[in-house]
Amino acid sequence: MAAEKAQAQDQAQQAQFTIEKIYVRDLSLEVPNAPQVFLERESPKVDIQLGTRATPLEEGHYEVVLTVTSTAKLGDKTVFLVEVQQAGIFQIRNLPAESLEPVLSVTCPNILFPYARETVSDAIVRAGFPQFLLAPVNFELLYQQRMQQAQPAPTTTQ
Repeated sequence: MAAEKAQAQDQAQQAQFTIEKIYVRDLSLEVPNAPQVFLERESPKVDIQLGTRATPLEEGHYEVVLTVTSTAKLGDKTVFLVEVQQAGIFQIRNLPAESLEPVLSVTCPNILFPYARETVSDAIVRAGFPQFLLAPVNFELLYQQRMQQAQPAPTTTQ
């Protein structure tokens, strides 16, 4: 009986990670220079911007939102602008405090990215353009770069 109780207590203390829900929070598509842009023969220059944010909900639940903004331009003309906020609700329990931020900044965006990639591609195709697939993203590297930038620069004393 004591062993079962200890085992149950040990399981209660183990780290838990569950995907509760994945959804599109917001989707925006603009083709401001249609129909003229469809007559252009040049390939546009595409710029991709990424952003993430995590918001605590109720006990042990977090909403993580990955924002992907894709802007295509020919010179100074915008061909298309697609922005998607791909979101997920994640249950994260019994995780050490120092491990929570990397999970919210790396693990969760890695889970959300394929959904955001599909949504962006689908929107671009539905707008009448050829298929466009976002390249894979290394969220761990982005997180490490952000942490390095947040650290104060070393000071030298003479």
